[in-house]
Amino acid sequence: MCGIIGACLGSQACMNLLIGEIIFNGLLRLEYRGYDSAGVAVIADELMVRKGKGKLIELNARLSFKELRGCTGIGHTRWATHGVPNDINAHPHVDCRKMFAVVHNGVLENFSELKRVLKNRGHVFASDTDTEVIPHLVEEHYYRTGNVYESFKEAVKTLKGSYAILLVTSLEPFKIFFAKKDSPLIIGLGEGFNLLASDIPAVLSHTRSVVVIRDYWVGFITPDEAFVEDLASGRRVEVKDYIRTVEWSLSEAEKSGYPHFMLKEIYEQPRAVMETLYGALNDQLIPEAIKLLTDAGKIYVTGAGTSFHAAEHFSITGTRLAGKPIISFISSEYDTYLPATGEGDVLIVVSQSGETMDSLKALRAFKRRGVRIIAVSNVIDSAIPRESHVTLYTRAGPEIGVAATKTFTTQTTLLTYLAVRLGEAVGRLDVGEGREILGNIRSAGSLVKEALESAEKLAKKMATAISRSSSAYYLSRGVGVPVAKEGALKIKEVAYVHAESYPAGESKHGPIALVENSFPVVFVIPNDSYLEALLLGNIEEMKARGAYVVGVGPEGSRTMELLNEFLPVPRAHWALAPVTHTVPLQLIAYYAAVEKGFDPDKPRNLAKTVTVE
Repeated sequence: MCGIIGACLGSQACMNLLIGEIIFNGLLRLEYRGYDSAGVAVIADELMVRKGKGKLIELNARLSFKELRGCTGIGHTRWATHGVPNDINAHPHVDCRKMFAVVHNGVLENFSELKRVLKNRGHVFASDTDTEVIPHLVEEHYYRTGNVYESFKEAVKTLKGSYAILLVTSLEPFKIFFAKKDSPLIIGLGEGFNLLASDIPAVLSHTRSVVVIRDYWVGFITPDEAFVEDLASGRRVEVKDYIRTVEWSLSEAEKSGYPHFMLKEIYEQPRAVMETLYGALNDQLIPEAIKLLTDAGKIYVTGAGTSFHAAEHFSITGTRLAGKPIISFISSEYDTYLPATGEGDVLIVVSQSGETMDSLKALRAFKRRGVRIIAVSNVIDSAIPRESHVTLYTRAGPEIGVAATKTFTTQTTLLTYLAVRLGEAVGRLDVGEGREILGNIRSAGSLVKEALESAEKLAKKMATAISRSSSAYYLSRGVGVPVAKEGALKIKEVAYVHAESYPAGESKHGPIALVENSFPVVFVIPNDSYLEALLLGNIEEMKARGAYVVGVGPEGSRTMELLNEFLPVPRAHWALAPVTHTVPLQLIAYYAAVEKGFDPDKPRNLAKTVTVE
């Protein structure tokens, strides 16, 4: 949930670079992970800590993070999990004697027990956070061992829960100590310097050589070395065997002239879906994934948030095209489905970051029961891909805005391709229909571009109308339902409009009671004549009660004349509904947020990657 960064500079790098600037700029690129408070600890002649409540830009004006000098430092931008957002609870946290400073991402399950023991031994705590037990634990072990690294390892061994930890101390001023379990952490390898961070964009202006740190790895960096051990086995890790080169550029992780990351990433979707398709067409693991699905007893697919909507789309599309029932579920509810699983079943886990804790726990629980796992992720070498039997990657590039955009269209592009191949493999998909879908998928980038071009003006108009309401409905049927849910999620996330989404046939069973004059109702109309005919009746129901009825549907749709506003999208096979219909809904949410004066990149109470339960 939080973002952390560390920088260890050699003498030459220290002369040429300001440690404060490196940490501050890195934190700016991690602020999508949390932004209710931030702080920095730097080793100069002594340990110096500056921190407070607020966003980074505001804090820098008050605390001058960028002016800090030294050769070793760590920083943190917070999304609160323990303790309210305030100056005291901001990271870094220190021990009683201010020898050790720690930043931490994750949740410590046993911190209350550890805190009680430490208090009984005379330690004094300043904050309400779980993180503060870490420097006190290191301090406690240091009194006994006199060795910083051994004390750090002993402290880590006592922790239960999730963590990515960085520690600095003036006792060893040219080292940053680290440990990782469940929460993401990478090493950035440079010439005469080394870095640590939660995510690649934080280090990309300095290096493209990264190591994705695995669970239970512990170690330290100096300006010239990255020392890593596997705490579980006690063996040293050969870092050179895990070095990866990042292929995307820093400009892809910056705004490039757009007012917000969200808008930039909406307009990056034509490229993102095409690169995802090119990757899928050349992915040698697709046949292996198809074989697993073809031979499966039961097929499950899971995700959280936007990724769950992509999972639902695969459930609908795969069931229709392949005739195999596919069970979708929200990953945090995996316990409900676990008793029905066993060897021979397959679970597809969909996660943009590959670190989503709910999805990771579902994966592990299903895997223990002998279920084979297929991962769909955007981040190479992240936890979910590493722990899966087969991994298929999207090619969205970095997504900085908290509200997922490229995530959904790239995931559904890949999953639609997988559903087509599955339909072909089991012999249920008509050859002509299969050829039509594949042709549309190959044109996915052009379809998204066309949808963007036609949506811009009308999306702003619709956004203005919807932003004036406190509630709205997003309705569809069949393959359009996950798209409608994604549209409702977007406007909730960034414009704070209460939006409920459900299958349109349910309206008469209760929800229509809320509809009154000018109540916004957004219909997602798939390119499917049967579903379109059903939706005509649902639109009439809403119109009869005075609703402001908006439709997103294929050009020339029969529903056009019934709607207050109609936003046309390119005609394509119904299976491509997420590719053609999602972009207008994203733009409506974006412009509604801007209309109301909100920052769509930093919606309140949310973080990009949910690495806690």
